Amino acid sequence: HVQLVESGGGSVRTGGSLRLSCAASGFRTDTYCMGWFRQSPGKSREGVAAVDSTGYTQYVDSVKDRFTISRDNAKKTLYLKMNDLKPEGTAMYYCAAANHPYILTPMDPTAYYYWGQGTQVTVS
Repeated sequence: HVQLVESGGGSVRTGGSLRLSCAASGFRTDTYCMGWFRQSPGKSREGVAAVDSTGYTQYVDSVKDRFTISRDNAKKTLYLKMNDLKPEGTAMYYCAAANHPYILTPMDPTAYYYWGQGTQVTVS
């Protein structure tokens, strides 16, 4: 069965960096659109970055030029490298996979079928 397990979260200072990882099992990571989402208390879940089966990437405007989504299909792992982190980046970060190679709305969490348990990122 499909499983997504995130890791790499933690506490960092403003301007610092982190790399999140999402280990996938039960499917080939190059066959589904995958994404990173975040949610802070009292706010709705927000799409951060996504990559489809062709490798095409998209980002929410607030993280462009600072975050990079990538995928190692041999390791079946999705990554999110986050540079120049800001306090507003404090949130639980989730990895997700859609059960389709590409989707029309990759920043929409309702378009995704599989979810990990999340990893906390705190920026102060």
